[in-house]
Amino acid sequence: MRTRPILLLLLILLLALAMARPVDHDESQYVAAATLTAKGLLPYRDYAYLQTPLQPLLFAPVAALAGVWAWLALRLINALLGWLTVVGVFVAARRAGAGKRMALIAALGLAACDILLFSAAMARNDALPAAMLAGAMVAMAGDRTRTNALSAGLLLAGAAAAKISYALPAAAFGLWVLWRQKRPGWVALGALLPAALVAWLCWLAPADALFGILTFPAKAPADFYAGRPWKLSLAAKVVDTLKFLALGPALLALVAAWRGRAAAGPWPWLALAGFAAALLPEPTWRQYLLPALPPLFVMAALGLQRAVPTRTMRLAVVPLVAAGLTPSLIALVQGGGILPAMRERAAIARVLAGRGPVATLSPQFVADPDSRFATGPFAFRIRRFLSPADEGARRIVTPRTLAAQFAARPPAAILVGGEGKWTSGDDALEAPLEAWARGQGWRQVPVSARFRLWAPPR
Repeated sequence: MRTRPILLLLLILLLALAMARPVDHDESQYVAAATLTAKGLLPYRDYAYLQTPLQPLLFAPVAALAGVWAWLALRLINALLGWLTVVGVFVAARRAGAGKRMALIAALGLAACDILLFSAAMARNDALPAAMLAGAMVAMAGDRTRTNALSAGLLLAGAAAAKISYALPAAAFGLWVLWRQKRPGWVALGALLPAALVAWLCWLAPADALFGILTFPAKAPADFYAGRPWKLSLAAKVVDTLKFLALGPALLALVAAWRGRAAAGPWPWLALAGFAAALLPEPTWRQYLLPALPPLFVMAALGLQRAVPTRTMRLAVVPLVAAGLTPSLIALVQGGGILPAMRERAAIARVLAGRGPVATLSPQFVADPDSRFATGPFAFRIRRFLSPADEGARRIVTPRTLAAQFAARPPAAILVGGEGKWTSGDDALEAPLEAWARGQGWRQVPVSARFRLWAPPR
């Protein structure tokens, strides 16, 4: 197999998928966070952020340089990071002892998983920590040097600083290096910089950091799914996990790793910790399983090297790969990629004409979002687990505090229309914003067929 042309073609396909994949409201908070940080604001201290804080800090320069094209740039960066994750699996498998053919098969198997394809095509926070994990695995599989130990610690801690679920694989690797005496001091030294960065931001706003990193993820699901408790059941978790793993050859990778007994090295520790991190939150979504896949596919490459695939495994490859590619193909057929969304964004910018901060549940569509709406629709959906005073203190707005907060500090405009079925959202969530605007006598300004802009009376 000619490895470089295949991997280059994969990069082109991932970039094209990032351009063509329909808009998802999950992107709102990540685009908003990068945009606000580019303006000099910090997560937790100046706006609510519902993750660990590394991504907006790293992506803020991209947002600043890209300007009105920030959303598109963030998608393309994530496509590149998804590709680097695949390349990292290939290199780590080769360093760990797999032949070039098996390493490439395993890497392409990862690339055929819907879990990775979705994560690499969205402006979310999944691709950055996955690429960091894959880079750490390359260092782990290399020679036992200070540089590799330092790099592994730095990248694993960085992954946890970008998404909290990667803290479990990072901790698992830390235990493994202590047990095997693989330069634990240098690993810890590498982890110090990301850990210090997170600690500093938490020190600046401890209550807000606690809310974004731990309280919201722990309590929001029960709040959001109060009317659908089955979604949080163990049965739903089992079904969802198997479904997402079956959308691609991840289940085959499990079989290959088991048959080949590819248990040497830190790979089983990382994979088990990745699965644990995926299963802890409720409910289970496909991107949650991404931390487990890079080490799993390295184990699969080693397993394939040691045990020839059975006929059943060979026959299962085609339908599983087809299943992994199908959601992306369906998304492409449905249309509505990033370029039409950018045209909508440009039309909104012309109408706003630099009015000032905009209150919207779709902050990815505006250049100057009101920082109280930095989380998009997610914090706005809170109903029970914060008091009204706490909501204001956490720099968020919900329907029950909207009137009081807008009376104290009204936005320059209100934008609705981006939270609906076309973005996997719920358009009823925007009703309180529109009702408040009408009640205050604000006027509706034409924008487009989808969006409605409300401005104060002249």
